[in-house]
This record gives sequence, structure tokens and C-alpha cells, in this order.
Amino acid sequence: MAEPMALAALAIDAALGWPPALYARIGHPVGLFARVIGWGERRWNRADLPDRARRLRGIATLALAAGIAAAGGWAIEAICRALLGGHAWLGIAFAAAPGLAQRSLYDHVLPVSRALAAGDLSAARAAVGRIVGRDTAALDEAGVARAAIESLAESFCDGIAAPLFWLLLLGLPGLWAYKAINTADSLIGHYEPRWRAFGWAAARTDDVANFVPARIAGATICLAGRGGWRIMARDAGNHTSPNAGWPEAAMAGALGLSLGGPAAYDGAVLDKPRIGDGCRQAGAADITRALRVYRRSCLTLWLVAGGMAWAL
Repeated sequence: MAEPMALAALAIDAALGWPPALYARIGHPVGLFARVIGWGERRWNRADLPDRARRLRGIATLALAAGIAAAGGWAIEAICRALLGGHAWLGIAFAAAPGLAQRSLYDHVLPVSRALAAGDLSAARAAVGRIVGRDTAALDEAGVARAAIESLAESFCDGIAAPLFWLLLLGLPGLWAYKAINTADSLIGHYEPRWRAFGWAAARTDDVANFVPARIAGATICLAGRGGWRIMARDAGNHTSPNAGWPEAAMAGALGLSLGGPAAYDGAVLDKPRIGDGCRQAGAADITRALRVYRRSCLTLWLVAGGMAWAL
């Protein structure tokens, strides 16, 4: 049942996304995980505690968020089976669709390309600032384009490939547990002193959860982009994350661009290793090409889910 349900979930997400009116009324399911993690961080991440105690409390916070997510997924699956019988897969697909981000990611990256194409650098900076963690106020056109493309590639793993992988493997509990883990990594899995010990479990667990999906995402981008294998094999390790480099290097190779390089975070400039051989400046047209590769990559995942459904 997982395979047709996964294909249906991809189709529902692509068609509907998470409607703004629904978001305004009830928020998004990930917001619940964020509130649980925030509650644990405020209550348990005390500066006067030794690192060992903070690390254990971080583990408890992560387990609480992931446990709630998995239990919720299991309960929804059970209710769908009880109420819908043989059509339970369709109800589960609707419950899984918000955990995928095909439509949302596309809708967030496209305005960056449009603003750059219109020559509105200020609007492009504002648009890319909604999807990246780096400082954007001083980015030039090439910096905005690189930031958008890097985020698109990395989020293809976090937002689509990895949730789909865990959905196929463990059903709705697996998908939503992954989303809780990924949310925890985004919120507390940082190296700054405040979070280093408390967020250790979130960062390490997210690394493990993304290990296989990141490599699948990179291979999918290479297939969809009709190239990039050499750059991915060579430069995937040129990233602080053990996983993010795979889809980023694949995208850099597919587009013939050089990604990475200096980026500012909270006023501090980090000189990240370069990924890719391209030397020309990125622009709006490159974001458009990246979105084209992204659409084909999503379609490739559709074909995988559909092929599994047909075979099984």
C-alpha cells in the first residue's frame, strides 16, 4: 500500500501544496514539532548545567518530538484503515502530502528568479532571505542566485527525497518522525555555545536520517540534469554537512556552475569550499535552469514511486 499512497501524496502536494488559507487558519503540522522542541529548549537547556546534562536533555527533547510525530502518524493510519478499508491509502496520502514540499519549495524559489530577471535586486534579496539562513542584505545578483540554487538543491533532499524515502520505508510514522528530526536540526542542531550540547542529538540524528536520501537525491539530480556525476563524486565532501554536499554538487555539475564560496551568517563571513568547476557568475537564467532540473528530479521520484506501485 505504501507505493500507491506515496505516488498519490506526491500528486496531491504538487497540485495543492499547503494552501495559504489553511496555513493562516491552523498553521502547518511542522509547527507543532517546532513548538514541542521550543518548549523543551526553553525548559531544559539551562546554561548552568554541564554539557552532559544538556546533551541528555536534548536527547529527551528530540525523542519527545519524534515520538509525538510517529505516534500521530500511526494513529492517522489506523483511523484511515478503520474508516476507509481498502481505500485507506488515499486518506493516508492526504495525511502524507503536507510532509512533502515540492510545491512549496518551487513557489519560494521562483520569485527570486523573477525578481532578478526584472532587475529588482532588493526584492530578490528579500525573496531569497525567506529560504536561506545566511545574511542577504549585501548579496549581489550572483550571490542571490547562488544562495537560491544551493537552497533548492539541499531542500530537494530535506523536503522531498528524504520524506518520501521514509514514507516508503516506514509509512506515515516514518515520514512524520523524519520531519520532526529535521525540524529539530533546523532549530537546535547548531554549533553555537547555546545549542552545541543540547542540539547534539538532533544534528547527529538528522545526519543519519539523511545519509541514504542525500545520495539518492544527488543521483536523481544527475539523472534529471543529464550530467553532474563527476562533480558530485569529486565535490560532495566539500561541505560542512556530510549530506548536503551530494545534491548541491550534483546541481553544480548539472548546471556547470561554481557554488559555495564566502557567505555571511549573523555578520560572520565563512569561506565555504567551492563546489563545481563553473566560473561564470550565476544569474536569474541559472535559477530558471535549476528549477527545470528540480521539476525533472521530482518527476523522476514520481516514476520511482509509480514503478514500485506497479511492480508490487
